[in-house]
Amino acid sequence: MLETITKGFRAARNRLHGKAELTEEVIDEALRDVRVSLLEGDVEFNVVKTFLGRVRDKGLGRVVDVEAKDKEGKLHKLGAGERFIKICYEELEALMGPVDTSINISKPVTKIMMVGLQGSGKTTTAGKLVHYLKSQNKKNRVMLVAADIYRPAAVEQLKVLGEQLDVHVYSEEGVSPPELCDRAIQKAKERQCNYVIFDTAGRLTIDDALMQELVDIEQRTRPDNTFLVCDAMIGQDAVRTAAEFSKRLALHGFILTKLDGDARGGAALSIKEVTGKPVKFVGMGETLDRLEEFRPAGLASRILGMGDVVGLVQDFEGVVDEEKAEQDAMRMMRGQFSLDDFVEQIRTLRKMGSLSDLVDKIPFFSDMVPEGTKVDDGELVRVEAIVNSMTKQERKNPGMIDVSRKRRIAAGSGRAPKDVDELLGKFKMMKQMMSTLGQAPGMLAKLPGFKQMAQLRNVQGADLSGLFGTADPFGPGGMKPLAPPPGYYATTSVGAVASSRASKQKRKKRKAQRSARKKSRKR
Repeated sequence: MLETITKGFRAARNRLHGKAELTEEVIDEALRDVRVSLLEGDVEFNVVKTFLGRVRDKGLGRVVDVEAKDKEGKLHKLGAGERFIKICYEELEALMGPVDTSINISKPVTKIMMVGLQGSGKTTTAGKLVHYLKSQNKKNRVMLVAADIYRPAAVEQLKVLGEQLDVHVYSEEGVSPPELCDRAIQKAKERQCNYVIFDTAGRLTIDDALMQELVDIEQRTRPDNTFLVCDAMIGQDAVRTAAEFSKRLALHGFILTKLDGDARGGAALSIKEVTGKPVKFVGMGETLDRLEEFRPAGLASRILGMGDVVGLVQDFEGVVDEEKAEQDAMRMMRGQFSLDDFVEQIRTLRKMGSLSDLVDKIPFFSDMVPEGTKVDDGELVRVEAIVNSMTKQERKNPGMIDVSRKRRIAAGSGRAPKDVDELLGKFKMMKQMMSTLGQAPGMLAKLPGFKQMAQLRNVQGADLSGLFGTADPFGPGGMKPLAPPPGYYATTSVGAVASSRASKQKRKKRKAQRSARKKSRKR
């Protein structure tokens, strides 16, 4: 996600490395990289022009003596590249913000109207919104209204969603959408629902008939919230659509869908600036639980390649029992880490969404991934299939798996014996890493990415003491970060990221040396 936009900021940061001052020439070269990536990412032209102008004005003439305070009050100098990224972060956040994920509440029934073009994902998003409301408060009672009477099977689709979510879906044949929505409000009161969501009709393009029907529904029902659902995949067309709907309807905000696909993300940066209305939520997956509150700070951080720790923690908290996770962590740190635990971690990752989205949220992880590399979600499924083909004894004691057992496991999972070997190698390395972390908690600071997080915490004002402990591991007298152990990237449950070519070459060299020694002894 957002790779097209991110690469421009990464190129600008690299260009500014070692520069002493943000002179006109230096900043213009950096902004040229940013400009190209923003336009390729489908950010609206005038928005790009305004954003670059703000960054240029704030950055011009800033020298390296700019200082920032850390959590202890000490001053640190920021380089030209860090200063540039800080300015970009502030302007990106301002461009998309401030945060506004509020839903206007009304008694006795809160009315929510979903509008948008056909194919934008209105019906699915309506279901996701139901799930979100119920997750916020289990006492919330929601009713869906099937006001799309034109699209084939639209009513049936909504009813299927209603069954999955255990909510009532109101529909009537031979009734116009404005009348249907009006009647639905009374039905919602009778059923003691405190939310009613109108799933209205869309068109392939904006036309007068569509807009007039939506205006009529708005006038009849007086919705407390009108959300425009936009498909992020259509790029600048999403911004033009938003502008047209905003002229005719009293929109309260937007919901961007399919932002986790091949979307270039330009709509997320443009919509607020063009319409003045906030992005409320973003759809980050196909399942009904994948609707996230929009956080401009988090998206700005991801665009700049700095990840989104807050979003990562929120995802984790949503799928993990805190008490159990703590108990499991303590057990694993003592070296009690089995293949069953390995699979459980994989299942947790799958619940958190796509791997590519997860990688985006890990601070500076995207910088370690070679450009163009695709993170394969299917790898987790394949790993789980291999482990599921093992017996309970084999999962508890992988050391007992010999050649014949490997063949059986491979055949049962539809993989090759070498895949089983590779998995067992990754598991062994991960178990060793868990045990090492348990023996020396400070080892966390040596993992890739944490050094950069510590260095850039001043840029974002982030307090990382919760991760590193009360003392700064990289401060005076602190330990120096080490390079990751060989094969580290391949052993993480995020999946293989870097190749093991170097390790293979070393093994080949050692094998050749052993062979040479044997020959010399024979002589």
